Amino acid sequence: MVATVTGGTVIWFVLFLVQLPFYGWFADHGHTWWLWTCLAGGGLGLFGIWYVRRREAAIKRAADPASGTDSDSASNSPSSAA
Repeated sequence: MVATVTGGTVIWFVLFLVQLPFYGWFADHGHTWWLWTCLAGGGLGLFGIWYVRRREAAIKRAADPASGTDSDSASNSPSSAA
């Protein structure tokens, strides 16, 4: 999943950089939103990379049997306090 989001982010930034030298043409024809859409896509892609990496790390932590989440909940149960 990280590779997919990273690939998409790179594509958005490349599209922005390729169109940047033609800013004057885009401005003359009222299409400057094309550049800003690519820049926004790249920026949101950076957020997406961060989000997907955190999500995958959380999934791995939850799947790890040695994480101790089950033993912590057992030690805090009311029956173990008696």
